Amino acid sequence: MYYVCKRLEISSAHALSLSYESKCEDLHGHNWIVKIYCKSESLNEDGMVTDFTHIKKKISGALDHKNLNQVFDFNPTAENMARWICDNTPNAYRVEVWESENNMAAYEIQGK
Repeated sequence: MYYVCKRLEISSAHALSLSYESKCEDLHGHNWIVKIYCKSESLNEDGMVTDFTHIKKKISGALDHKNLNQVFDFNPTAENMARWICDNTPNAYRVEVWESENNMAAYEIQGK
């Protein structure tokens, strides 16, 4: 099995829709750290699991310097973002989304 990990730094803003009162309901920004883990039993014709440049273009291109409420049709929590990134990255099986040094959400596909 081959494994790769791509780390991205993404600056973006969001406002959360919550069932309780919170300052996070107001538009605010983060300098996100995103770690995307990919794996494959075989390498593609270029000798890669997934091209790091393609990951950056697709994910950073969609999210960097954006209002995430205008990008997604769901509540842009770190958990929901992790799932979306995993679903939109070839060969991804785990994604970590760090919204600060101390706060991380992860999504992992079990059995993949």
